Amino acid sequence: MTRRVRRVAGFVGALGAVLAAPLAAETVAIRAGSVLTDAASEPSGPATILVTDGKIVSITPGAGPVTADREIDLSTMTVLPGLIDLHTHLTGDPGGDFWKEATEPDEWGVVVGAKNALVTARAGFTTVREAGSGRDTAFALRRGTAEGVVPGPRIVAAGPALSIIGGHADINSFRSQVNDVLTSGFTCTGVVECAAKVRLASQRGSDVIKITATGGVLSQQNRGLEAHFTPEEMKAIADTAHSLGLKVMAHAHGARGIQQAAEAGIDSIEHGTYLDEAAARAMKANGTVLVPTLMALEGVSEALGKGIYTPVVEGKIRAVQPLMASLVSRAREYGVTVAFGTDAGVFQHGRNAEELALMTAQGMSNREALASATTEAAKVLGMENQIGRLAPGYSADIIAVDGNPLADVTVLEDVGFVMVRGRVIE
Repeated sequence: MTRRVRRVAGFVGALGAVLAAPLAAETVAIRAGSVLTDAASEPSGPATILVTDGKIVSITPGAGPVTADREIDLSTMTVLPGLIDLHTHLTGDPGGDFWKEATEPDEWGVVVGAKNALVTARAGFTTVREAGSGRDTAFALRRGTAEGVVPGPRIVAAGPALSIIGGHADINSFRSQVNDVLTSGFTCTGVVECAAKVRLASQRGSDVIKITATGGVLSQQNRGLEAHFTPEEMKAIADTAHSLGLKVMAHAHGARGIQQAAEAGIDSIEHGTYLDEAAARAMKANGTVLVPTLMALEGVSEALGKGIYTPVVEGKIRAVQPLMASLVSRAREYGVTVAFGTDAGVFQHGRNAEELALMTAQGMSNREALASATTEAAKVLGMENQIGRLAPGYSADIIAVDGNPLADVTVLEDVGFVMVRGRVIE
């Protein structure tokens, strides 16, 4: 080996050692005007939050001297946990153009998702549950935000939803040959096949199993909003998912579909539009959580009469409008736990926090609404020891606003600072 080659080899080896070595963990001091550690607490006076390597190290009253690599001045603001949205579709934007399924590649969903991930984080949402996407788009986006390549929230991803053949979430309304090409591969019939598709979703990387337990408002077929899967199929899905350590979220509108899903052991009902007493009692008895997605109806109602949706879809939207105005109060009447989720993507991303005011309009207090988007949502994800509050050892998912959200929850619609996993979102 020549002297020059030895020098180059030595340089490359040294460079490799430097790149392989972990970077020194930076310690950041956040100087807060007030800290709301969780929805059950009251805002403190001035305090200092120390963050190292993406975790909260300490929360100390006052603004005394600390040892930190840098400081962030939020001394005029209320600092609180980042918000959690349990029902988003980051990889899609609103619109009624169902035919785009046949013209846009899945890869485009990652591009759209990167845009929406940043918008969502800037709105104060530091964790989201991605409730149905293309085969790999949400998984790619999940990795991007986890590694800091894409600025955005922590993503808990479902991937493609399980559906009956021809049901909501299955491709339809095209020529049969096109439907066959575009199918997700996650339709199933019978308990054996449905259990197998849960296992396939787990193998592919799903963090949670999403099923369409009933028909849908925005699907092109006008075949009602009641149960699609049989009770036995839903139980097979729930049992198989739970055996793998996964939870199940069920898109469900019709009352009997909601009831059957709850009785099958499914963990959360998304939408829940036609919830009645029997369905609510089944949810309460089985510990099933309601994620009401009130903003979904708000968003699609704004688009009525503008030629965005087909006549079939417009008819279904108008049919469900009267029911959503009392959904949360109906659920709470029977003791059903309500957790925060919006269906962002059906409406414009970044408006997620407007859901909070819709919840308080149906009888929730500001404190209860905030809890639904922090501590309660964290429990739904099984992450209550990691996110949803500010405490030593928890992820540094931190936002700041002007004002006190316990006095006026709408202050959360204008977030002035966001940190996700210790990374500041500019």
